[in-house]
Amino acid sequence: MSTGELSGNVAIVTGSSSGIGEAVARRLGDLGATVVVNSANSVDAGEAVAASIPGAIYLQADISDREQARALVDQTVERFGRLDLLVNNAGWTTVVPHDDLDALTDEIFEKTFSVNVFGTWWLTKHAMSHLRQSPDGHVVNITSIAGVRPVGSSVAYSMSKAALNQMTQLLAKSCGPVRVNAVAPGLVATPWTADWEAQHAFIGQVAPLKRSATAEDCAEAVIALVRTRYATGEIFVLDGGTTLAL
Repeated sequence: MSTGELSGNVAIVTGSSSGIGEAVARRLGDLGATVVVNSANSVDAGEAVAASIPGAIYLQADISDREQARALVDQTVERFGRLDLLVNNAGWTTVVPHDDLDALTDEIFEKTFSVNVFGTWWLTKHAMSHLRQSPDGHVVNITSIAGVRPVGSSVAYSMSKAALNQMTQLLAKSCGPVRVNAVAPGLVATPWTADWEAQHAFIGQVAPLKRSATAEDCAEAVIALVRTRYATGEIFVLDGGTTLAL
């Protein structure tokens, strides 16, 4: 049995087969939480992450499907009898220049919102009754500075992250004592952005901290919010000062 500060807590981390989600899952496991690793497609990677975290399990679910989102919560509670923390990290995007409106097709727009907004909403809504039974029920949404400033991989992506920031504050206001917070990273060095050399170089020049974020930086921000039990409705901008310089 784990004996860390989060021992006894059960956490779902969506989109945790790699990148930010994986780093969050590992950090929660380090602190003793029982972690449910999740992905929509990367089953082998997800199972490998879960196998490397003591007590963790892997559950496949595409949260953009309402029934799969509900099942992820139901299976977690059936297995462990509780849910204390939901980290909404799963997201989707593709790069579309902001001034190319025709390139932002209905299909891209709908897929972006299906995962980033609808899926997160369905999962959070279904989880809320269980989180309310926890001594410190908590939702942490992984959003983006694209939801704060007019930047990002596409107009649809930026709109979706702005929606999540607003959802964070609305639910924090209406669902207490369950806490609802968000981490809004700037550019993060992950497998998804590995070939974005120009963008990483730009951040290295303009950000006061002279580098892109790492997945581990994002995980530490999540842990900081988990530990700060009087915080709710916060949008933790984690960008190395980039928004100060732009």
